[in-house]
Amino acid sequence: MTPPAGAAAFLAANGWAGGTILPLAGDASFRRYFRVVSGERRAVLMDAPPPHEDPRPFVSIARWLSERGFAAPAIHAADVEQGLVLLEDFGDARMREAIDADPDATMALYEAAVDVLVALRREPACDVRSYGRAELQREAGLFVEWYCPAIGIAPDLEGYGAAWDALIDHALPETPVTVLRDYHAENLMLVGEARTLGLLDFQDALAGHPAYDLVSLLQDARRDVEEPVEAAMLERYMHATGEGDAFLKAYHVLGAQRNAKILGIFTRLWKRDGKPRYPALCPRVWAYLERDLAQPVLAPVARWFDANVPPELRGDPKLLAEARA
Repeated sequence: MTPPAGAAAFLAANGWAGGTILPLAGDASFRRYFRVVSGERRAVLMDAPPPHEDPRPFVSIARWLSERGFAAPAIHAADVEQGLVLLEDFGDARMREAIDADPDATMALYEAAVDVLVALRREPACDVRSYGRAELQREAGLFVEWYCPAIGIAPDLEGYGAAWDALIDHALPETPVTVLRDYHAENLMLVGEARTLGLLDFQDALAGHPAYDLVSLLQDARRDVEEPVEAAMLERYMHATGEGDAFLKAYHVLGAQRNAKILGIFTRLWKRDGKPRYPALCPRVWAYLERDLAQPVLAPVARWFDANVPPELRGDPKLLAEARA
């Protein structure tokens, strides 16, 4: 977490000369974050190094969200050629840790997070590309591309694509909304005395089905969301929006698609990117995936999994690979 070479000059050029740069966080991408302290002032420095990252979508979507009353961090300065962005500092109070510290706050915080999504769907989608059939299929394919080879499975690839193709229509919305795509408890900050939910990690937003972000929230790969909480929040969202059975089908199809994708991504982070902590999250993701596969609408995909991935190979791919070595 050494600051990027151009950080000091970038800060000086934008009124933060001499600011102390402290490590804050890295994530599953090439992006890194630092806290900048200058007297009483605080800001966050995003390092999104080209050519691996492009900070322009983050800047654009942050402004789009802010203009519509959502709590995205203000952009103090940006140098897109260097991949440096100076952001409003939302502090350290994340939804995840707030729930861990006070489990009694669980329902209220999830209700607030659901209400943000209800408000977001009222806005026409921002100017981003479509989250359509081709992208959903490509993402689902990450499971057979990375997870299956890692544990020594040679799956039926044609059957996998056909199974998804049979039901992806359920995940295609009549009216697309802005889908933030990583909307979960570790990307929601409690900002200020009002504990407004501040939004982070939305640079990959697409125009797609409103159920996707609800799945991100309620089938969270990084923390357990109990089934009664998921059910209560689904009911809250559907009551507020007037959604019905078609939405529930889309929710579970997108849940299965997202969880299959995540299993592939977490395996790739281990195998390709040298980040060995991610496979340990996979058993939780499998539990969510199996919750979705139990839904009748998922029957074609559930049959494929039953035929290709036995229960004993549904878990931590690193441990499974080691056991089979």
